[in-house]
Amino acid sequence: MTLDDLDAIDRRLINRLQDGLPLEPRPYAAVAAELGIAEGDLLYRLERLREGGVLSRFGPMYHAERLGGGLTLAALAVPEEAYERVTEAVNAFPEVAHNYRREHALNMWFVLATETPEAIPATLAGIEAATGLPVYNMPKEEEFHVRLHLPV
Repeated sequence: MTLDDLDAIDRRLINRLQDGLPLEPRPYAAVAAELGIAEGDLLYRLERLREGGVLSRFGPMYHAERLGGGLTLAALAVPEEAYERVTEAVNAFPEVAHNYRREHALNMWFVLATETPEAIPATLAGIEAATGLPVYNMPKEEEFHVRLHLPV
C-alpha cells in the first residue's frame, strides 16, 4: 500500500490520530464520530493501514525512563547494498521503537526502549551481532519535547 492508495478519510484519520486519542470509555467511537464514520469502519481502516505498512506502529507513547526502563538513540553506518537486510534485522528487535533513514554517514538512526537501563548494552550488542556493524550509542543528555506531526 502506498500513499496514493489512501482516500480522503484515511488521510484525515492518520492526521487526526497524530493528535492522540481522547481519554474516554470509547475513544475510537469518539474519533469516528469526529470523522463522520462508524467505529467499525475506523477500526477496519486502522487494521488495513497497519497491514499495508502505512502505519508501522499504532499505540501510546510512554516515558520509558519514568517507568524504570531504558531509552537511547543509536545509529549505524549501513552500506547501501545492505540497507534493506540491516533494516529488517534492526526492526526485528522488539526494543526498537523508531527507525529512521538519514542522509549522513550514519544513515540509520533508531530509538531503543528497554525494560531496564541495564538492558541497553545487551540489546545494542545483539544488534551488532545481527547486523555485523558497529552500533553508535548516543544516550540522552538533555530532553526536549518536539511535537512531530507529519500531515498526510
